[in-house]
Amino acid sequence: MKVVPFTTVKLEEVNVEGARNVGIRWLISHNDKAPNFAMRMFEVEPGGFTPYHNHVWEHEVFVVEGEGAFVTEEKDIPFKAGDVIFADPEMKHQFRNTGDTILRFLCVVPHQQAEKKKKPVNPFAAGRANNC
Repeated sequence: MKVVPFTTVKLEEVNVEGARNVGIRWLISHNDKAPNFAMRMFEVEPGGFTPYHNHVWEHEVFVVEGEGAFVTEEKDIPFKAGDVIFADPEMKHQFRNTGDTILRFLCVVPHQQAEKKKKPVNPFAAGRANNC
């Protein structure tokens, strides 16, 4: 179990090619004995952005503060605090801060790299199951 203010978790610089003015806090990770997922908080300064990239796992994002653009191959999609974003596996994407204040978002990813396979059908997501 872990209950701490997010500000007590170290903010680390995202030092990878294609990123500018981005920090990450590993809020929940293997270090916390979380068996399946990592929860990260990204902090993007005005004008900053994450790298434009893709990978085999999905991203599940909740925007905590600020505004930005979710950049994909098809278009740039504006977002703001309170929005949720789902990035499909293999989708090229980037998060850009388009505002004048810090952009903070939570991003949940699996610990293990997902295998390339067909998307599983989730009966709860489709509204077909009601036996929770």
